[in-house]
Amino acid sequence: MTWEAVIGLEVHAQMLTDTKIFCGCSTLFGSEPNTQTCQICIGMPGVLPVLNRKALEFAMRTGLATNCTISKYSRFARKNYFYPDLPKGYQISQYEHPICEHGHIEIVVDGEAKRIGITRIHMEEDAGKNIHEAAGGYSFVDLNRTGVPLMEIVSEPDIRSPKEAAAYMRKLRSIVRYLGVCDGNLEQGSLRCDANVSVRPCGQAEFGTRAEVKNINSFRYVEKAIEYEIRRQIQVIEDGGTVVQETRLWDANKGITESMRSKEEAHDYRYFPDPDLVPIMVDQKWIDEIRTSLPELPDAKMHRFVSDFGLPAYDADLLTSERATAAWFEDAVRAGGQAKAVSNWIMGDLMKLLNEENRSIDECPIRPAQLAGMLQLIDKGTISGKIAKSVFDEMYTTGRDAEAIVQEKGLVQISDASEIEKVVDEIIARSPKEVARFKAGDEKLLGFFVGQAMKATKGKANPQMLNDLLKKKLS
Repeated sequence: MTWEAVIGLEVHAQMLTDTKIFCGCSTLFGSEPNTQTCQICIGMPGVLPVLNRKALEFAMRTGLATNCTISKYSRFARKNYFYPDLPKGYQISQYEHPICEHGHIEIVVDGEAKRIGITRIHMEEDAGKNIHEAAGGYSFVDLNRTGVPLMEIVSEPDIRSPKEAAAYMRKLRSIVRYLGVCDGNLEQGSLRCDANVSVRPCGQAEFGTRAEVKNINSFRYVEKAIEYEIRRQIQVIEDGGTVVQETRLWDANKGITESMRSKEEAHDYRYFPDPDLVPIMVDQKWIDEIRTSLPELPDAKMHRFVSDFGLPAYDADLLTSERATAAWFEDAVRAGGQAKAVSNWIMGDLMKLLNEENRSIDECPIRPAQLAGMLQLIDKGTISGKIAKSVFDEMYTTGRDAEAIVQEKGLVQISDASEIEKVVDEIIARSPKEVARFKAGDEKLLGFFVGQAMKATKGKANPQMLNDLLKKKLS
């Protein structure tokens, strides 16, 4: 029997507000435990929460960017459960009336485009954090994160493979970073997801029993956790067992999912409208103002890069995955760089150096205009592509302009035909055996002559002129 996976993701995105969703406490990451709390976020009796307007705006921006309908009426509910990091004994979330519904985004996997539906986007508060000290046998609770504003972005069960799940999560990360509503930092937990996974025989309409894999915080682990869970469920069924609806945790060290608890249903949480928070009423004017303020989003920018700059779709997709990278590319092109050449250097040498030092492009020591200047030196024949590699490395290390480096180090390309011809004649004269083999049909030896000439000129010979002269003299 062949099997099909049915996958839906619940992505939690921490909103980039300065203060928490219902109080004025800071959302700054990394502070001393329990230093960013107040009576409201730690759930003292008699306090009243007040909704952060910026959090509401961020949720609406995300909804519009993902083709959702913005609800003109929404409200908060209390989701009741008991856990040490939940001081009130309930979480304020949205249930029956979320702020955004019925959206979608496009993903591309193996060259194929696919639309993934979004059921809803709702706002909620984050819980605290349990800290377990194995050595002393103690557990502590840090409530700094309690009340930090979250968006939960719930997909339709339209995903059919681990690769599609990772692509969907990457696209969401790109969108929320473009919007400036979430920093998308997976290591700090600013973006994390729960994956609902089930399997069914191919061709069957009904869904199988799903298991939820909680709190996955990297694209690689999203793929690996779902891959494992699919294999596990198929094995259970083929061995004659039954998949149990439950919550599981991904153990990255073991490479497996492990049972955490039986999966709760909505009635287990005893949802009811929060009596301390009034319903949210949003008018069309505000929705239109937010829509107008949206930046050019990744998909639109990618299509523009293809049509305006003639870039391959692959290049355009990579360049537009981060807003800062796309802006850097456009600045370099405006400064005079040829679009495809700029793209090649960004995706190759520049990203390699940035990744080695774990730097973002905002921290790049080379400015876009400097790359454009170096490319212009190549176009004019002042330096070769090979020389440009060493010039680029020097630019990255020092922040200096290419022209200054070329002049100081004497790297100007030799384009004097008579000078190159002299070098070629000397190499041919001292390599009679290689010349004879070349003329006998061993044309791969051209690389030998090129290498000798480049060695003699310290890599400065104009490659095109050198190749032309060698072919002429060896024929």
